[in-house]
Amino acid sequence: MSTPKQSYEHQQLAIVPRVRNSGMISSNQSPIMDDKEEEMSRSALAMFRAKEEEIERKKMEVRGKVHAYLGRVEEETKRLAEIREELEGLTDPLRKEVGIVRKKIDSVNKELKPLGQTCQRKEREYKEALDAFNEKNKEKAQLVTKLMELVTESEMLRMKKLEELSKNIDTLN
Repeated sequence: MSTPKQSYEHQQLAIVPRVRNSGMISSNQSPIMDDKEEEMSRSALAMFRAKEEEIERKKMEVRGKVHAYLGRVEEETKRLAEIREELEGLTDPLRKEVGIVRKKIDSVNKELKPLGQTCQRKEREYKEALDAFNEKNKEKAQLVTKLMELVTESEMLRMKKLEELSKNIDTLN
């Protein structure tokens, strides 16, 4: 199988004899003209071959650059895959620890809920007991005040009676 360059060169080589033959068929042209035409066609062919070689060389350069770039891309892809694996390895222990701590938090929350309810119930009971205590204390204070009043009044009455008795005794004497 021939490359496009080879098939094009083959076509160009086929043109050269046609140009020569066409020069020979023509009766007006001289052999010098034939040589000139042949020289021009060779020159055109050489110029064409030079251009083809330059194009082929540039194609090879581009191919080389593409292969080099693909090689770098492949290396970078490998490096990124290695970095990703390292990152996954780093985050894995952290995930386990975070999971353990979260489970402990959930467990403590489950224990805290009934304790909080018990605490609220006890606080309510404490407030009720404190209110009852304060009420009874107030009642006691009122009763003590009443007692003091009664004792004071009783003492005054007894003193009055004693004085009366004492006056009666003094009058008897």
